[in-house]
Amino acid sequence: MSKFLFLLLLTLLWKHSTYAQDFWLQKDTVNGPPKAAASAFVIENRAYLVAGTDDFEYKRKMYSYRADQNDWDDEVSLGGDGGDGLARVGASSFSLQHEGQTKGYVTLGQTQTIAFMNDLWEYDRSTEAWTQKANFSGAPRREAVSFVIGNKAYVGTGNSATGLKKDFYTYDPSSNSWEQIADFAGSARRAAVGFSMNTYGFLGTGDDGTLRNDFWMYDPQIDQWIQKAHFPGNPRSGACGWAAFPVCYLGTGQDANYTYHNDLWEYNYFLNNWTQRADLPGPGRKNAVAFYLDGWGHIGTGYNNGTFYDDLWAYSGTAAIAEQQELEVMVSPNPTADFVTVSMNADEANVAILNHLGQKMAVVSEKSGSKLLIDVRHFPSGVYYLQINSAAAQQSTTFVKCNGTL
Repeated sequence: MSKFLFLLLLTLLWKHSTYAQDFWLQKDTVNGPPKAAASAFVIENRAYLVAGTDDFEYKRKMYSYRADQNDWDDEVSLGGDGGDGLARVGASSFSLQHEGQTKGYVTLGQTQTIAFMNDLWEYDRSTEAWTQKANFSGAPRREAVSFVIGNKAYVGTGNSATGLKKDFYTYDPSSNSWEQIADFAGSARRAAVGFSMNTYGFLGTGDDGTLRNDFWMYDPQIDQWIQKAHFPGNPRSGACGWAAFPVCYLGTGQDANYTYHNDLWEYNYFLNNWTQRADLPGPGRKNAVAFYLDGWGHIGTGYNNGTFYDDLWAYSGTAAIAEQQELEVMVSPNPTADFVTVSMNADEANVAILNHLGQKMAVVSEKSGSKLLIDVRHFPSGVYYLQINSAAAQQSTTFVKCNGTL
């Protein structure tokens, strides 16, 4: 039950009944020359942008951004003083807890000499020092994806010297070791988008020789990939995205017609569907960076038809619902073993029940009264998502089904 109760707590923290926001603000320009194909990670209240390329050379320089100050600072370059030769593009980055603090990691990529890399570097914010860690155990590559589940990083796909890859590996900082897991279930590809929500990883879009718009979820409990609703925008590569449970965002990138996009799409974890949101106000681009910091998503840098960018934009996020009036909902008992009563201040409503994978379990209608009694005796134990729709408003909440003694 602990995993299910954790999901319940996370869901209840999300305010489903707030007004939609869905807007962008321009932020401080990234330090250094305009660039693309950099990577980013977050440590506490700072985002770090490292490496990439401009018109002239590959980079290993790193910069940090604080949202509360809206300011970029110069930081020590990848590898520190002895890091000559580590400049690269198409690296993968992530953050993990190690030795009691959050540390940043950079791995893979391609150097100026066209050498594919498999090294891994750890950045300690407290000492401002880089330490080399265990090499990635798969083939050296660039344009792989990465995401974090628990306190392990998951890295896979990408382009190697022998072609496109679909293998995946997990890194454990406590043992400084890599372990191969199930291959990605889609096609081998490069320049896809990866992020995590709740206890799952997600991977979508990319280039396998044909540009893709498929979208997949990885479940580490069963070591399997599950296909989800296709990304509805144009198939593309070089897009970027971030997660803010229970939604995530994917946008920008280049399509097969060489169009550089500035669109943004929101995926709902529970409903398994996509909604288009406000476009990035800046130019369309590919190979930008994205990160989630202080409750805002951010997109910055990138490339468009010969132009490199150094702009940064912050996105407010959006509630799933822009309601006309507040819909009050109460679910009891919660947890339950057999029946659940849904009470609401609406005389007519439809209630859809979905499981944690977004699969619809039932739809119940109420046309006379303000209470619904729902039989859930045949449901497996777990957390379930209620989507309530009335003529005037929408609302959502969750309940826990427990087969056994409460």
